[in-house]
Amino acid sequence: MIEAAGEDALLIRFGDAIDSALPAQIAELCQRIEALELPWLVDLVPSYTTLLVIYDPITINVLDAKARLRPLLSETPSADQTKAEAADSRLIELPVYYSEETGPDLAWIAEQKGLSVQQVIDRHTADTYQVYAIGFAPGFGFMGQVDPSIACPRKDTPRTKVPAGSVGIANQQTAVYPKTSPGGWQLIGRCPTVLFDEENLSLLKAGDRVRFVSISREEYLAQGGQL
Repeated sequence: MIEAAGEDALLIRFGDAIDSALPAQIAELCQRIEALELPWLVDLVPSYTTLLVIYDPITINVLDAKARLRPLLSETPSADQTKAEAADSRLIELPVYYSEETGPDLAWIAEQKGLSVQQVIDRHTADTYQVYAIGFAPGFGFMGQVDPSIACPRKDTPRTKVPAGSVGIANQQTAVYPKTSPGGWQLIGRCPTVLFDEENLSLLKAGDRVRFVSISREEYLAQGGQL
């Protein structure tokens, strides 16, 4: 389904609910659109269930833009195909120093959920997460789904300063803050990996899979982590 989203954008809707198959479908369509090198294309913004296509309205009108994109939708792989492809998608391991020193909400989550701190860490590292979208800040990957036993809502009052590399949970999503910024996610640790720089841009892309690996304080510092 393609619908207008303002004077210079079209929204392609793949579904109404989060589905592990959708990121691969959306990423695959992005690749096919980019391969066409359309002169009127300004940007592509993938999300959980949609793809926003931003175009130059001086170069093309909305009807022609829709007509150009519509045939591509019929070529979109089925959910079964994309689930199979997702299993073969890029897997990225991100090291995390889980501690109350770097994760000020780690003990709070453990207390709220009736778990030990180590159980929270074990459950966060047990799953492989899908990157559903990049947003909020450059390189910020929204990932899911977090084990329901450690899922927690955002903070009522966001912090004014969350250190770069902070790993957080918000409901059944998890993410790493690529740069120091305000934020309201529950923080459980910190990752030393650079997730965004102006030369290489975002390390994570929609459709990637991510596995978090617990490391010691010494390993964190040796890998460039800051306290």
